[in-house]
Amino acid sequence: MDTNEFIESVPEIDALDEKILKLITRNARIPFLEVARECGVSGAAIHQRVQRLLNIGVVSGSEFLINPQKLGYNTCAYIGIYLEKAKYHTRVVQELTKIPEIVECHYITGQYAIFIKVQTKTNKHLKKLIDEEIQEIEGISRTETFMSLEMEFKRQIPIK
Repeated sequence: MDTNEFIESVPEIDALDEKILKLITRNARIPFLEVARECGVSGAAIHQRVQRLLNIGVVSGSEFLINPQKLGYNTCAYIGIYLEKAKYHTRVVQELTKIPEIVECHYITGQYAIFIKVQTKTNKHLKKLIDEEIQEIEGISRTETFMSLEMEFKRQIPIK
């Protein structure tokens, strides 16, 4: 795909779409009528625009975010996973999906093949998870763990 093909495949977003995106990404539960008032258009127009943004894949759904600490998951860690062979990737990922404490999984370039984010209740829980579950998966040669001391910020991609 050359650059022109890529540019043409990017959905067209106008100023109204940008304003809608700014409002709904700040608060996914904002009523469409409030968005309409802020944008100076009808509620029906907002509904149509949001539906279009959903249909073209610019946004997807809405969700409630759980605070892991409020449920006792006080340890956050990132684990780089080395594979014995690249061909084990699919099988390893299938096994990783069975571990509920793994909340993100990325197939990456660089020294690791897979990078995961894990939420556990304690450091001891994390150690047990690594020793008894993750490192027992066939195809994993070794892991390297990074403890998160504090999340400084998290954000979505900015809207122009």
